[in-house]
Amino acid sequence: MKTIILCCLLTAISLCGCSDNKSSQPTEQAVRNMMRAIELTDKAIPAYFQENMKMARFYNPYTKTRSEETGSIWMYTSSIETVNAILHGLKALKENGQADLYNQHFERYTQLLEKLHTHAAYYLGTFNLVSFTQTKEWTVYGVNRGAAKGTAKVEGIENVYDDQQWLARELLEAYKLTNNRAYLTEAEYLTEYVLDGWDCVPDENGNEYGGIPWGPGYVTKHSCSNGPMVSPLVWLHELYKDKNDEITYRYIDTDKSRKTTTVKKSDYYLEFAKKIYNWQKTHLLLPNGVYDDMMGGCDPDCTITYEEINGVTYKKHIDLRNSVGPPITYNSGTMLSGAADLYRVIGENKYLEDAQQLTEASFSYFAKPGKTVPGYYTYDISGFRNWFNGVLMRGYVDVYPAYKNASVCIESFQKNLDYGYDNYLYEGLLPTDLLGGWNEDNSKNSVEGMFTFAFAAGYAVLARYEMEKLIINSTTK
Repeated sequence: MKTIILCCLLTAISLCGCSDNKSSQPTEQAVRNMMRAIELTDKAIPAYFQENMKMARFYNPYTKTRSEETGSIWMYTSSIETVNAILHGLKALKENGQADLYNQHFERYTQLLEKLHTHAAYYLGTFNLVSFTQTKEWTVYGVNRGAAKGTAKVEGIENVYDDQQWLARELLEAYKLTNNRAYLTEAEYLTEYVLDGWDCVPDENGNEYGGIPWGPGYVTKHSCSNGPMVSPLVWLHELYKDKNDEITYRYIDTDKSRKTTTVKKSDYYLEFAKKIYNWQKTHLLLPNGVYDDMMGGCDPDCTITYEEINGVTYKKHIDLRNSVGPPITYNSGTMLSGAADLYRVIGENKYLEDAQQLTEASFSYFAKPGKTVPGYYTYDISGFRNWFNGVLMRGYVDVYPAYKNASVCIESFQKNLDYGYDNYLYEGLLPTDLLGGWNEDNSKNSVEGMFTFAFAAGYAVLARYEMEKLIINSTTK
């Protein structure tokens, strides 16, 4: 495998307060990436969405047919992720002297974001949940779309915590991009729901067992239901760090009684970000340096059980004996982003070291040189991995300001996207296999909507990366 060569000092570089930021001109690569992101998205929206923004899971550009199967909320959120990525990239271009694309597209994409969010309500539903500390009614997003807004099934396994986390992340991005307070309010509500799932039961030493299960109907604790929450919690900390806003939350005392306490929001969110990060690192980091999929091996079994404390029913802790694989790109990607964000706001070297080691280990483990096309790295694209791989790429982009080696990893994604675009673009869409192309049998060329949006989001993130790279490099000369 090609060795990653350190080209700059391995230190974090702040993007704030740089006097020459405004004078930095965008590279042609950044503009090209953004134009391709917009092109792919503008083709994808009418291809996959129907009346009331009902999303077809698949679309075949050769037969021009949509699948009857509707996309889940997770798949739907990929479109919101793409719009946010484009808005973020457009702002970066404008801030660096390229206002044309911003002026042409920012407002209409802001409107598209609002439209997508409004119609996401078809996935909302309401139910009562018995958690480790309370019984409470919640309105959250179900896996599947309901027939009308607010009517989705959400009880038990009908909703999962990671879906709420991906949405919370995008709602926070949307708030930072548009200043629409409604996005922040909902993001905090979903965050409260997710953290209500945290296993705060104390062990024999009085320490919380920790970890968030896959969903309220599950016992197993997954990388995908923990790692994605770290960065949004850091962002919330940043939003409130200079304010006196407080939050009241419930916890379990050493005598098993349930109590409430009130603390500053900024402190609460940051402490929880560190707790979740530490839990995943402790339980799911493998000896080869990447993250496993989940903690399983329930004792005695993976059935949710309850206990009664002082006449009140609560969810009971279940021991999990071992981690279960296989490692998947996004589980390492979210922890890369989490480490980068924690290092950026706290400055503790352990997070930088984690990011450095995980960058090297994940690229070595997941990227296979020359397997499909000479000179290109192949990533596994089975199952949902095309989207998962995009999360890993975003992790590398988040790490780059502190660790320049990540540029080699990022370049592998740029080259793969460009190879697919230059060789296989058809009717404005890309094939599932960027390096292998379309199937000779046109009837087998249906593409997951979330893959199409992942490719578009990838281009938008890469556009922003080119701008950030330009600024960072200019400050080190």
